Amino acid sequence: MTKHLISSADLSRAEVEDILETAASMHDLQRREVKKVPTLRGRTIINFFFEDSTRTRSSFEIAGKWMSADTINLSAKGSSTSKGESLRDTAMTVDAMAVDALVIRHNASGACHQVAQWVRCSVINAGDGTHEHPTQALLDAYTLRTRLGDLDGKHVVIVGDLTHSRVFRSNVITLKTLGARVTVVAPPTLMPSGIGAWSAADGFATSWDLDPVLDGEGEHGPVDAVMMLRVQRERMSGGYFPTAREYTVGYGLTRDRLERLVARNDGVLVLHPGPMNRGLEIAPEAADSPQSVVLDQVSAGVAVRMAVLYHLLAGDDTPAPVPAAVPAGATEGAVR
Repeated sequence: MTKHLISSADLSRAEVEDILETAASMHDLQRREVKKVPTLRGRTIINFFFEDSTRTRSSFEIAGKWMSADTINLSAKGSSTSKGESLRDTAMTVDAMAVDALVIRHNASGACHQVAQWVRCSVINAGDGTHEHPTQALLDAYTLRTRLGDLDGKHVVIVGDLTHSRVFRSNVITLKTLGARVTVVAPPTLMPSGIGAWSAADGFATSWDLDPVLDGEGEHGPVDAVMMLRVQRERMSGGYFPTAREYTVGYGLTRDRLERLVARNDGVLVLHPGPMNRGLEIAPEAADSPQSVVLDQVSAGVAVRMAVLYHLLAGDDTPAPVPAAVPAGATEGAVR
């Protein structure tokens, strides 16, 4: 693995699978009574978030602390950027304190790539504008593999606001890297410019009509998983669709659509990167259904981000944490 994780395209299939296998070991830590391991003792990680976040920021903080790293959270409001300091000067100032990693979320696409050119420490992209969110794609792949096994040939449908979604961009790359078949669905106004050439080059399908795809009539056939994307109203400057009701009717995962999906495949999975707009892109019945793995994604987020930090910061001779041995006469559940 390279020094930084800026894009999902930075990772080969072998590297993705290595991270996911390490994440499985890390996931076992969540079942222990004492979750702390010394893997990154002496390392310092700065979580620098220029945008609000609950899941990503919290999971990176927990990941670092569980691995015994010194983890510090910074936000734009609490930093010198609020006084007019440039991103470059702020990043170089933090780097001069001899930190080991910067986890950055920024509202400008390409910001993390630029920061990586200025600093000596490792940089992890926690979401930059409408560009990418590689660790989200990794945790989504981990969640899918846990339930579906090998993703070779599995059909994943990604639905929603593709134009403003960094999650969609990273997921298309990672899922294709792992051999999955991908179909993306959105209204014409929320299809990214130039997606026709991109889909032709990378082999994923596109559609403006959700129902035939969910019914298995699309290019890639029956559906194994559906990922609903949040409608990002805060990034929209114009009328991308007439009303919220019309969006739900055309592109929401309603109760009726879920029932049809389950009738065709009772093992179908429903994912959402969060936060969810219940009643807009996803019905409460779908969000809370047995098919939903939304909370599994949250749980996987800590394990995957631990794995990423491990591969970037731990020495080659540092073993990954493994579950504690079960004492003789005790049950596995008792020691966890």
